[in-house]
Amino acid sequence: MNVDSIVTQVVAAIAVIIALSYLVGKLFRRLGQPEVVGQLFAGIALGPSLLGHVSSGISHALFPAKIVPYLNVTSQVALVLFLFAIGYELNTQVLRQYRRSVTVISVTCFVVPMSLGMASVYTLGRWYRAAGDPRVDTAAFILFIGTAVSITAVPVLASIAAERGLTATVPGVTAMAAAGVIDILGWLTLAGVLVVASASAATHRPWDMTVMLLAGYMAVTWTLVRPALRWWLQRPNAVVADNVPVAVVIAMGSAWATAALGLHVIFGAFFAGVMMPRQSDKVPDADILVSVLAVGRLLLPVFFVVSGLSVNIGALRGQNFALLGALCAIAVLGKALAGFLAARATGMSRRDSSTVGILLNTRGLTELIALNVGLQAGIINQRLYTILVLMALVTTAATGPVLTLIRRRERVPTTEPRARAAN
Repeated sequence: MNVDSIVTQVVAAIAVIIALSYLVGKLFRRLGQPEVVGQLFAGIALGPSLLGHVSSGISHALFPAKIVPYLNVTSQVALVLFLFAIGYELNTQVLRQYRRSVTVISVTCFVVPMSLGMASVYTLGRWYRAAGDPRVDTAAFILFIGTAVSITAVPVLASIAAERGLTATVPGVTAMAAAGVIDILGWLTLAGVLVVASASAATHRPWDMTVMLLAGYMAVTWTLVRPALRWWLQRPNAVVADNVPVAVVIAMGSAWATAALGLHVIFGAFFAGVMMPRQSDKVPDADILVSVLAVGRLLLPVFFVVSGLSVNIGALRGQNFALLGALCAIAVLGKALAGFLAARATGMSRRDSSTVGILLNTRGLTELIALNVGLQAGIINQRLYTILVLMALVTTAATGPVLTLIRRRERVPTTEPRARAAN
């Protein structure tokens, strides 16, 4: 296969991916689900679970093995831009305004599912081994499972909150701020998992050296690069007024730096977004945010398909589905129930606490990114990856219907007293 043939097939594959993801995403939107859930489903459908099972010939024609690396590169570029935008959009003012409730809820909704996930490796060890993963007893595996069930997807949560009219409400704002903190804790923990996993390789530098290099990079970037960027972005009478290329260079450069340290491009991209200076009123530059986020979102379906190629539901057996059910229960208890109890402890009403707990149970895209990191690092195998992807899909898809059910049930006691008073 020559270069022209590869380019032709890559372009055709991307066209099919974006078109199908758009259509399926809109269909799921009509069904009351976030578009990202539909896009994730489309990615799985184009893999061996559906299209490959129905017609392997069509699957191989669309995604021959030789173009998969090029699709993977495209998906990683999309992730870098998207996660940079997520970090840049992080609202630290909300964290200050609701710091008490956000701190209690975020720490609880990260530590509780993390602990339950790690404990499940010991209590359900035979089910994990039945998934074909021989690394069950390693520290990296145990930490990764805990991280996998404790992640919350900020983009999906924000989408659901906007669709339900919760963006400006106390539970909506609190949940989004807590999800931002959980994301930071999750990325830091996942980075630690990769350091532990890579330290076991004889060819890699010691883990303490990696930690020192990472800390040094972050310190230099924050103390030297950030002030220089602030001067550049806010200088008067600038000859170069378009700051989007500058932001993209920073995102890509930071992603390269963390990848060179043996971690993953996503960590550098997210850190670059958090580090990127805001405007004088502490809000992100709209031109930078909209442009980078638009390109990232446009190419994200490629990431879903590359991820879906590793999902094979047909390879799962009885104990695998039992493990899936157990992980779904752990994920819900660790997020929804823990979030509800933590919100109640901060003085929120039952309805608002329920809303916070359910919103924090969304995983979606952020979970899928973390799972891909674990798969690429060799911490989990494809069968366990499939189980965890299905867990993320089930718990995220349940968010909308459960919120609707809570609202319907809560309306009854609030309307009855008024009706009696009117009589």
